[in-house]
Amino acid sequence: LNFPVVSGNVSFYNETQNTTIQPTPEIGGVGLIENLDRVASLALSVEGRALVLIGETRGHLGASLYLREIAGREDGAPPPVDLVAERQNGDFVRSLIETGRISRCHDVSDGGLCVALAEMAMAGNIGVTLDLEHENLPLHALLFGEDQGRYVLQAPADETEQIFAEASAAGVPACQIGCTGGSDLTVNGDWTISIKQLRAANESWMPAYMAGREPEGDS
Repeated sequence: LNFPVVSGNVSFYNETQNTTIQPTPEIGGVGLIENLDRVASLALSVEGRALVLIGETRGHLGASLYLREIAGREDGAPPPVDLVAERQNGDFVRSLIETGRISRCHDVSDGGLCVALAEMAMAGNIGVTLDLEHENLPLHALLFGEDQGRYVLQAPADETEQIFAEASAAGVPACQIGCTGGSDLTVNGDWTISIKQLRAANESWMPAYMAGREPEGDS
C-alpha cells in the first residue's frame, strides 16, 4: 500500500473476567492531509442525496460480527484482502474528496454495510432509505457481510452517473444503494428502525452496564 506504518502489536493472549478473547493485531499508520478544506466526514449532511457504494460485495460472513452476535458463532475465515483493489478503491475515493466532489464518506468494516450506514445516519441525524438488489445473495449477507475495500459516499443525485463512469474507467465497482432523508433507516421498504432507536441502542449500553441496569432499546 506504500504508506508509513509507525507501530504495530499482536496480542495472542487476551483475558478478561477469566474469559479469553480473540488475538488482537493492531497497526498504526500515518498520513498527510494537504488541504484541510478538502476532508470527508462520516455524518450525512443533506436530505435527498444519493448513497453510492464503492467496492465489490460478495456477502462474506466468516469471522464477522453478524456471525458472532446473531448466530452465536466465531468460525470461518476472515474476508480475503486484495491489496491491489484496496489501493485502487481508496485512491478513487480520495480523488473525489481531494477535488471537493465528495464531503461525506465512511468505510465499510466491522458489521458491514448496514452498520456503516447506521453510523452515518446517527452522526448526521438524517435517515437512509436503501433499495438493495440481492438476487444472488441473502439479504443478511448483503447487509452485514464484511467484504473489504468498500466505502459509502453521499453524492449529489445529478453527479452519480459521472461518478459511475469515472469508477468504471478506473476499474472500481460502484453502484447506488439508496438515498438520504427522513428520520429512519429503511431497507427495501420492509425493514425500518428509527435513528432515535439506533442511538438509544448504540449509546446507552455502557452507561447502563456501569450503572448495573438494562440498556435502552432492544437491539
